This record gives sequence, structure tokens and C-alpha cells, in this order.
Amino acid sequence: MISFFRRIIKSKWGAGIGAAFLALVAFAFAAGDISSMDGGNPLRGLFGGTSTKVGSQKLADSDVQARVQRVFEQQRRDNPGMQIAQFLEMGAVPQIFDQLVAAVALSEFAHEQGVYVSKRMVDAQIAAIPAFHDAAGKFDQALFRQMLAAQRISEKELRDDITQELTGKLMLTPAGLGARLSDSLVLPYASLLLEAREGRIAAIPSSAFPVEGNPTDQQLNDFYKKNADRYTVPEQRRLRYALVDADRFATAATPTDSEISKYYNDNKAKYAARETRTVEQLILPNEAAAKAALAAGSLSAAAKKDGLSVSTMKEMEKSALAKQTSAQTADAVFAAAQGKMVGPVKVALGWAVLQVTGVQNIAAKPLDSVKGEITTALKAEKSKSLLSNFTAKVENEIANGATFEEATRDNGLKVESTPLLIATGQSVEVADYTPPAEIGAMLRPAFDMAPEDDAQFVTIADQQRYALLSVSDITAAAPPPIAKVKSVIVQQYKLHQSATKAKALADRLKAQIDKGTSFDKALAGAGVTLPAPQKVAGRRADLLRQDRRPPAEISILFAMASGTMKIMPIPNDNGYFLIMLDKIQQGDAAKVPGLVDQVRGDITNVVANEYADQFERAIERSLGVKSNPATIARVTQELRRVNGAAPE
Repeated sequence: MISFFRRIIKSKWGAGIGAAFLALVAFAFAAGDISSMDGGNPLRGLFGGTSTKVGSQKLADSDVQARVQRVFEQQRRDNPGMQIAQFLEMGAVPQIFDQLVAAVALSEFAHEQGVYVSKRMVDAQIAAIPAFHDAAGKFDQALFRQMLAAQRISEKELRDDITQELTGKLMLTPAGLGARLSDSLVLPYASLLLEAREGRIAAIPSSAFPVEGNPTDQQLNDFYKKNADRYTVPEQRRLRYALVDADRFATAATPTDSEISKYYNDNKAKYAARETRTVEQLILPNEAAAKAALAAGSLSAAAKKDGLSVSTMKEMEKSALAKQTSAQTADAVFAAAQGKMVGPVKVALGWAVLQVTGVQNIAAKPLDSVKGEITTALKAEKSKSLLSNFTAKVENEIANGATFEEATRDNGLKVESTPLLIATGQSVEVADYTPPAEIGAMLRPAFDMAPEDDAQFVTIADQQRYALLSVSDITAAAPPPIAKVKSVIVQQYKLHQSATKAKALADRLKAQIDKGTSFDKALAGAGVTLPAPQKVAGRRADLLRQDRRPPAEISILFAMASGTMKIMPIPNDNGYFLIMLDKIQQGDAAKVPGLVDQVRGDITNVVANEYADQFERAIERSLGVKSNPATIARVTQELRRVNGAAPE
């Protein structure tokens, strides 16, 4: 049931990671260092002419590797601790390979059927990308060119990718339309949500098998090399930066008396004497009803009589009231005394009657009384302008060839430097390092920058504080020299040896139980002291809860047959679990109102997606797609090498 619900994630055209794999545009402008497939791709040429044939087209292994690398980089920006080994264990290469093959196959099939995506459709997609919008939210051609150049993506590549994505949607969307599932089909799946299971879990901890003595250097080196991925330190970067804030211009931003006077005179209306009025309004359906309300002398009484409500407009200036009603109405309201009623007035929704319930007279404010207020406003405005002009000046100098050192020296900026940091802001080389608050805003831009990129300003506080940022050192992800971590590796080696013995015992006990020995009797004869087994239970519906997922050793109960046992490792070489399923309690969704309809909505999308998936596979067969069996293995190994992981 769960695998069925989750299957949409694995589909070529499902949600989540699938969409990111196929559409370059989905992540190209969120990622930093993306190379063009056409010219700037450092991974090209690694496999020569190796490729997968899809109809008349070929998908090169280098294109597969380049796309996987891009997705990995994007995933690592979202999860800085992710290593290439973890990413590959998720099945990234086969999934992305399948999706790329599917995209090419759908494009080939569409062209055979005379289906093409127009340039206008692609233009519309490009125009909708927020990265290409100016401050007013409109597409900016200059910004479009600038972004493409910054990401080293050609316009042709972008258009080809969008075209391919749109073609896939045109081909597959109709295949999944109209999927309907009967109650008899949905009921068994809905009932599975109510199914409960009970079992027992026994832990065989590695600590039950202490290892005496230390390993030899050869054993330690072999272990470290084999498990290099476990100890790999993520990419590290040293940040150099210079802070620039508005305080730098505090003296220059202080307004003069003449500037203050000019501001006061330019805004005389703001400080002149004025009058505001609070007005109640009642809207009625016709003029006769409005006249009757006017004759009542009280809007509240008239509204109550007709079951209506009065709206209130508080402290309105005449111009504001005119905008909401009309100039003539505003004139009448401001001519009326407090308590008087005005109307009827024709409005869009009927006829309105208004009553003046409050008159507020605000005295004029002389310059001396608002001088402090004006000074603060002008100083803030001038500070922003001076800060903006200064950063623009520095950016122009850098654009004209100035280095980070030259720009900071010539402009009197103090340079700060961090130790090597990983993307979370932690330092491996300085364990007690606490990054200053401003470093948080710089981390993502710093890890998005290419080694050859110029220094750039990063916003710390908008219009208040910026940092001129440069990356001076980049250390690729790699395990540290064994000498630096030898004591830790010795302990890990011993723990691994203990875990190996725990696994041997788990295998022996499972074999006994499979042959008929009771769970408790097998544990009693283990030969070592083990923790008492724990009884566990859970419902299948709990597996789908996002806020509280059960641990893996309970989830696995729902992948077992009653009376069977499975072995599961305890993370980090801490031993093994023996998991015994004792009882399955069936559920009946027919007794839970609304559950069948709820599940129908969930799995209908999955079934529709499956139809589309099957259609795509049929297209691949009709085109005679010929995959190179070694592609996935070859790409996987090359990705491990490029990203500093040990080969498998």
C-alpha cells in the first residue's frame, strides 16, 4: 500500500525530484555554478562516443553525467551535508537516466506524429521565469541575457530544455485523464490504512562484542579507504569580506538647515492645519428607502429596522472621502455639522445616506515642532542614497578590473576573513568557531560563486548594510588525512568489527527461528547477554503521517508476513535488530465514513500517472530504444571520482 502511494515519486513524470531532473530551467537559476552543455561543461568528452540510442537521436553518457552533477549540486545547496555517496544511494543515476531517455523518446515520438511546440509557447515559459523579471515584475531582455551569461547557459540550451518538457506534457497529460476507480477497487487499499501490526524487536548491540587490542596500520588504512565516504568533509570555503553600512555616511547624511526648510516648504500640505471627519454610511437598495432612513434621523436605527449594518469611515480627509464616494458627496459631508445626515447619494450598489459622527481639527505644525522628524527622515534618505552610490562605485571598479584587495584598499574598507567553512557555517579546522551574525547571509552566495568569479556585494540588511564578498580558498570535499583522525578511526574500526560479530549472531539466531525455534528460546541461547526484547505495534496509517513517522524498525513490520523475522542494522555500526512479526489485525474502511473517497482521490492520481508511465514505456519500445547497459555504472563511478569519493 505504502509503496503504491509513494510510487508517484518514482515515476518519470511524477512530483518532486522527477520534475527537477528533467527541466533544467527548474533549477538553473537557483543553482550557482551550472555549466553549459554546449561549451562550458567540464564533464564533456569523458566517455567519447558512448551513448544511448533513442530513435534517430543519441543521448551521450556525458550529458547524463552532467545532468546528475547539476541535480547533485542543487540538492547539496538545499542539504549542505549531503555527500555524493548518499545521493547515489538514492538511485539518482538510474532515475535521471530513465527520465532523460523518456524525454528524448517523447520528443522523437511527438515529431513522428507531427506534434511540435511553438516558439511562442517557449517564449511564454521564459517570460514567466521570475529570475528574468525586473523590479516591476516584467520580463527584462537585458536581465535575461545577463542571467544566461552568469550561469553559462546558452539560449538554445534553455529553449531546447523547455521545448522538451512541454512536449512531454503534451504527450502524457491526455494519457492520464479520466482515470476513475470503483469503490470495490479502492476499498482494499483504504482498509490497509487501518491495518495494525504487532511484533517484537530484540537488539544485538555491538557493545556486546568488545574488541581487544588495536588494528595494524594496514588494517586501519584499508578500513579508512573502504569507508572514505563516511568521513568525507563537505566542500569548504574561506570567506573574505568587507562590511559597508549606512553608519559610514552618518556625518555626510546629516541634513543642513536649508535642506530641512526646503523639505518643510515642499510638504506644506502635510503640516498645514486640516480637518478630518468620521462618517457612518448606510447603503439601501432604492431611493425611497434611503429617504426613509434620512427621515429617521439615526442611521443605526434605520439600519436595525431593515436588518442592515452601518459602515464607518474613520478620520477621513476630504480628498480621501471624495475618492471613496464623489466630490459632491465629500463637499456635502464637510459642509454638514456634527451629527447631521447627508443624502441620499446614488452609488454603485444602490443609494447611500451618510451621517457625520465626528469632526477632528488638527492644528498646523510649525517648522520647529517637526524639525526633528524631518531631520530623521532626510538623514535616512540621504544615507540610503550615499550607501547605494558607494556600492555602485565599488561595483564599477570591480567590473573594470579591480581586485578585491584593490577595491577594499582604495575605498578604505576593513577586510575580515573566516576560517575554512562548510556550507552550514561550521568550521572543521576551528572547532569552537562561532560565525558572526552577518556570515549567515553570505554563506549561500559564497558557495554559489565559481572560483574565478569577481567579488560581489551581498545584502545583510536591505538599504542598511552590505558585505563585499570574495572567496579566497576552496577545498574540495574529501576525507581528512588519516593521521588527523586516527584515534576516531581506531574506535570506528573496533566498532565495525563488533558489528560484524553482532551480524553473525543475528544470522545464526534467524536461521534457528526459521527452522522452528521460538523467538524467546533462540535469544536465551545466544551465548551473550542481550537487552530484553521489546513489544512494538503500529498502524499503517502512521507511515503516511508527515509530523510523526515511526522508526524504520517499526515500519518494516508492514513489509513482513505474519510469523516471519527480519534483520535490520542499527545505524552507525551499533549492532543489529531482530524483528519478529507476531500479529496482523485487518481494518475495514467501509466502517469509516469518507475514508474510501479520501483514498480514491489519492490513488487516482497515482493510477493516472501510471497510465502515463506505461504509455511512455510503450513509446520507448516502439522506437526501439537501445540502452547501453554500462552507462549507469560508468557514470556512477565517474561521478564518485569527480566528487572525491572512493570508487566502489
